[in-house]
Amino acid sequence: MHGVTYVNAKFNAIIFLREGIVKVLGIDPGSIKTGYGVVQKQSGGGLVCLGAWNTNLSPSKPLSERLFAVYDTLSAVITELKPDCVVVETMFFAKNARSAVVLAHVRGVALMAAAKAGLKVYEYDPKTIKLAVTGYGGAEKEQVQKMVKLLLKSDSIYQPDAADALATAICHINHSRHAVLSEETALKNVNRKMKIQV
Repeated sequence: MHGVTYVNAKFNAIIFLREGIVKVLGIDPGSIKTGYGVVQKQSGGGLVCLGAWNTNLSPSKPLSERLFAVYDTLSAVITELKPDCVVVETMFFAKNARSAVVLAHVRGVALMAAAKAGLKVYEYDPKTIKLAVTGYGGAEKEQVQKMVKLLLKSDSIYQPDAADALATAICHINHSRHAVLSEETALKNVNRKMKIQV
């Protein structure tokens, strides 16, 4: 039975690289526009964008149709590119109560698409994502766009929401890499102390 394995990324990121995961689907949910992006970590450590998209949720269409569009797009991306996990930006704020409700629904269908595919879901807040990509937690969208382009060494110009989704994926890859390095260092220290005691 499939289900969402909802992971606190800061404490469980090490599982990410230990399982040989190299493709990450980042999602930037929005009440109007939702961004998607798949980033692959290559064997040499480089990052490559496998695709980035926006889904425009027209306010004039029924909510059910808008949500299905998100679910349908995500399901197609997962089927086509076969990511190893999904990373979602947390709900930070909404312009009003109605926008917050729609945003919650969008997040819900994103989690459902991940659950159907049996994928783990990780979550990061906007400040952590911006800090990981630009070095500044209060970076503007334009700054995120530029840094994503540089980190992926791409000539493509990503739309703001797609760039945010790619940044979410990059953030997770970076956190996972640091987690593995930290644990390896800790294990070396433990082994060194054991040798000294013997």
